[in-house]
Amino acid sequence: MTNNSTKILLLATLMSGMLISISSNSWLGAWIGLEINLLSFIPLMSTNKNVFTTEASMKYFIVQALASSTLLFLIISKSMIEELYTFSNNYLTSVIINTPLLLKSGAAPFHWWFPSIMEGLSWSNCFILMTIQKMAPLMLISYYMTMNTFMWIIILISIIIGSIGGLNQISIRKILTYSSINHMGWMLAAMNIGENMWIFYFLIYSMLTLTIITIVSSHQISFINQTFLMSNELSTMKFLMFTTLLSLGGLPPFLGFLPKWIIIQHMIINEMNFLISLMVIMSLMTLYYYLRICYASFMILYAEPKWNIQFYNNKILLTSSILSSISMLGLVLCTMAINIF
Repeated sequence: MTNNSTKILLLATLMSGMLISISSNSWLGAWIGLEINLLSFIPLMSTNKNVFTTEASMKYFIVQALASSTLLFLIISKSMIEELYTFSNNYLTSVIINTPLLLKSGAAPFHWWFPSIMEGLSWSNCFILMTIQKMAPLMLISYYMTMNTFMWIIILISIIIGSIGGLNQISIRKILTYSSINHMGWMLAAMNIGENMWIFYFLIYSMLTLTIITIVSSHQISFINQTFLMSNELSTMKFLMFTTLLSLGGLPPFLGFLPKWIIIQHMIINEMNFLISLMVIMSLMTLYYYLRICYASFMILYAEPKWNIQFYNNKILLTSSILSSISMLGLVLCTMAINIF
């Protein structure tokens, strides 16, 4: 990714734009930070090696520019109607301010641009789009979010579309995209508990996504059927990838279940039984399409052609092993620490 000075500079401005948005004390400053973040990411998306990146970067720019211009228009309109930069905390204001931010972060039903753009990006850019690019809009949403009917509808639609949308996909990029939409619903629900909870969820999600992308990009895998031909001589990598996928889906022995467990407990205490039941059922559907890949790769097809033998970088294997072991043993260690201390 950072193979020359231009990309290092763009990554630095991308991170600074995100930090400006998060730390700004006015909505205009937050908008400026979002624009710096957007204009830094567009050149990172474009590459001469892949023709799809040009289309993806153009789509991304149009969608994000639409969301940014809508946000700026609403900020100026509200500032003219009310006192400068002090919004009354009512239902309508919450809806109109959060809508462009939800479009920026790719939450359903504003997710229509997300899968097609992901399909045209390199794996490193996919990671940035699924994690870093969502940080600023989510933080701004958390600053001004009240749990009203609009937000619960967004949470439910995100979880349902994220679960059902990935069932008929064969592209790993699109599977991770719909998984990300599903996790967006959980993160928005975590904001009901507090700021620390959704940031904790986001960090664990980012770590699991980084692990999967590290393994997948090192093997140059883009589709499910290519996982069958991963090196069986180095079956450790295959095992690490699929345990991390199951952790991302929220299977209980793994770390990915921990933030969901906390959210489930909190919502049960607050008597949101129907809502959390629906969220858990939809999460089981995401586990289904992860398990489908795992069963097929481990049990059905276990053949490897002679020409598929590769020499893997030990650094990639070590990094993947460390991140996957955190994913596999994190929940156990947390439980042990709570019981001991």
